[in-house]
Amino acid sequence: MYDLIIVGGGPSGASAGRVAGKAGISTLLLEKENFPRYKPCGGALSPYALSRLDFKLPESLMERDISKIRIHFRDSCIEKQVNYRLALLVSRNVFDNFLLDKARETGIEVHLGEKVLDCKEREECVEVKTSQNTYLAKFVLIAEGSEGMLKYAVSPQRTRRTEYDLALVSEVPENDEVIMNRFPDVIDIHFGTAPGGYGWIFPHAGYYSVGVVGTAEHLKHPKKVMQDFLRANGFSGEFQFHAHIIPLGGIKRRIVSSRILLSGDAAGFVDAFIGEGIAYAIRSGQLAAEKVADLVLSDRKLSDLKEYESRCRQDFGNFLVSSLKLEKVMYRFPEISFKLALSRKEILDKYLDEVVINRSHKDYVRWLLLNFSLTEPAFKIKSITGKNQ
Repeated sequence: MYDLIIVGGGPSGASAGRVAGKAGISTLLLEKENFPRYKPCGGALSPYALSRLDFKLPESLMERDISKIRIHFRDSCIEKQVNYRLALLVSRNVFDNFLLDKARETGIEVHLGEKVLDCKEREECVEVKTSQNTYLAKFVLIAEGSEGMLKYAVSPQRTRRTEYDLALVSEVPENDEVIMNRFPDVIDIHFGTAPGGYGWIFPHAGYYSVGVVGTAEHLKHPKKVMQDFLRANGFSGEFQFHAHIIPLGGIKRRIVSSRILLSGDAAGFVDAFIGEGIAYAIRSGQLAAEKVADLVLSDRKLSDLKEYESRCRQDFGNFLVSSLKLEKVMYRFPEISFKLALSRKEILDKYLDEVVINRSHKDYVRWLLLNFSLTEPAFKIKSITGKNQ
């Protein structure tokens, strides 16, 4: 009987494992893949994500330190250089493997290449059936990402495609000198490339991460959108595409049952506007393990597990709700909103200040709607929040 079984060894599961191990509760982490493994992702770590780690990343993991952003919409472009870090670019296979090693060093048990098939709640425990064995635990954390099916044991399956984004990503090999000449510590964002989303070019070590993301319901021909984006930005040749689903954060979802918790993408913890999920995967995994350890070590009531939901809401949940409102403001009428954003320098300046640094989508959305003449119906506060302001 374990105190905690964690399903998934990505950033959320590994972060939970590290907290659980340091707390001294018996923990088993089950991961279906063998690490290091490929993970489709742009690999951008925000300052918030880095601030949640209780250790420093080795320099060998840090491929690019980003302090400049370039944003395009149609034929318009704006560029902003700042004197602080906007993002740190890493390769996810290396980064995720490092996080898992940091969890291992606390003494938890880790099984790689063992897929969890089912989780069943009993009165006194949870039964976890895998491809190789059956285990029992007082609590289970499902941190297997957005595409796993185990989360439906807690949260009913949602079929509305408007609640998910679809992303395609490819790694384009290139000489480091060429990369640095074209993208000197700058990330390239192209709005208007995909409906309800954008295209990106991130400069890594020896390759570009190139991708597109858009609302799953409206991205009818994702492969063609991706091919057009590559050609438009001078990338020729045959490239392998990897697709993955991204839940829109800010939508209320059930994340706790009597003994099972959800974290990271499995819980829907993603910034709805830019698609950032690593930070919230890390933090929700930590909060989940903290709550389980608290219950195990203090012998508190099972009902106290619900406090995990309120901790997530207090820490980052309100930020994700506001990110969904910003997503609605910007994408409902993109021609108006993005043309305005690129024509007025203070809109980008304020976004970087309020959202990236001060972590407040809410203040940014309020400032945006109160300071610009957005007369189209899409920009009336009532249509976004249900309130007149």
